[in-house]
Amino acid sequence: MSLLKKTSFLLIFLLVLLPFIGYALGGIYNFLAIVMLLTIVPIVDYLVQDSSNPNTKQEQQLKKDSYFKAITLLYVPVQIIFLTTALYMVSTHHLVWYEWLGFCFSIGFLTGGVGINLAHELIHKNTALEQLLSKVLLSMVFYGHFTIEHVRGHHIWVGTPHDPATAKLGESFYRYLPRAVIDSFTSALHLEKKRLEKKDYSFYSYHNQFWWIIFAPLTISLFCYLLGGWLTLIFFLGQAIVAFTILELVNYIEHYGLEREKLPSGHYEKVSFKHSWNANHWLSNVLLFHLQRHADHHLYGAKPYQLLKHVEESPQLPSGYLGMMLLALIPPLWHKVMDKRVLDYREKYENSVLA
Repeated sequence: MSLLKKTSFLLIFLLVLLPFIGYALGGIYNFLAIVMLLTIVPIVDYLVQDSSNPNTKQEQQLKKDSYFKAITLLYVPVQIIFLTTALYMVSTHHLVWYEWLGFCFSIGFLTGGVGINLAHELIHKNTALEQLLSKVLLSMVFYGHFTIEHVRGHHIWVGTPHDPATAKLGESFYRYLPRAVIDSFTSALHLEKKRLEKKDYSFYSYHNQFWWIIFAPLTISLFCYLLGGWLTLIFFLGQAIVAFTILELVNYIEHYGLEREKLPSGHYEKVSFKHSWNANHWLSNVLLFHLQRHADHHLYGAKPYQLLKHVEESPQLPSGYLGMMLLALIPPLWHKVMDKRVLDYREKYENSVLA
């Protein structure tokens, strides 16, 4: 990995400044973070791609380098600071409605696009600290059940009708979103009930993870109300909604239309490179910690982000996630671009099997 790419993972610490720069400039500039991320990043992605993979020797070096883990750990207190600062600013300064809205969306874009993404990286790790920090990040956006459903649900059922996070071919994002939000919560609740029953614990015992999933964000909500009343509380809830909507928008993109075949035995085929969309666009990949190398992530869930590889054989997105987000928000354009890609990839794979 080049020094440029290695240091580029630090860009997230500059991203968190964008909402506050927009706030300082005032007015419509409160949308600055969103506009920059949804325009500049897709343009750079179009110009610069990166399909390089580490060799075996480089993998060993990258695996031992604590720099990459330190970034994920350091981001957590940074998010606590910038979210608390934003809440204080909203509680002590008067904003015109569109300024308030722009600031709220910009903060939510970061707590979702960066915060939930790093929580995702942390929940796949086994240390108590990383598990705790993932819960801290997810508590800020009312999506703590993601720690359960993603690992014990999504990674098992991806590409099947049982997975809330797999979008069906022809399904618009606006139809997918309420289904994904509701079903992911109920799936996590079901999985937690099964875990408790297996260990012979009562659903109402302290072992139930839903206690923290529910009460941690409610405690933060109470703090927001005490800090600045209803307006500050609504701001906190608003950024949380934006954040988990960004998460589900990414989920929608990652597996759209890709299905695992049901075998005569009644089981589904094993998860492989062909069940996740891949993107080798440089800037969005460093901002999202190689999340777009998603095929490799589903093959090796615990693999650290710096080791994830570009898989050429997996279906490829025409742009990075930020560009694809814009497309997904306009269903006619999304279906025009993506439905054909899904069908072409299915045909390509079927022909390769027959050959």
